[in-house]
Amino acid sequence: MSWEPITPRFDELIHMPTRLRITAALATATDMEFNALEEALQISTSLLSKQLRVLVDAGYVKLDKRPQRTGRPRTWVSLTTAGRRAYLGHIKALKELIGSDEYR
Repeated sequence: MSWEPITPRFDELIHMPTRLRITAALATATDMEFNALEEALQISTSLLSKQLRVLVDAGYVKLDKRPQRTGRPRTWVSLTTAGRRAYLGHIKALKELIGSDEYR
């Protein structure tokens, strides 16, 4: 697999504030447990689930149910390669819109 530079691209799907916060949080880690993401963003379970479904359908996020020794399986959330590239391209496009070297 060859490395390709990130191209600035405004992504309306990511730009929605809740989805931007989700992708920003996921960009800082390999993956996050659903409840930890919910708590970090201070949003409801239903809102997080709904926005994750949009990101999953776009191919930007992957959900992984992992069994636990006790209790119910837990859901882990991560950005896909396409999702990480889309997020970074969106951030790069926002920086270009600002047009200031201070934010580059």
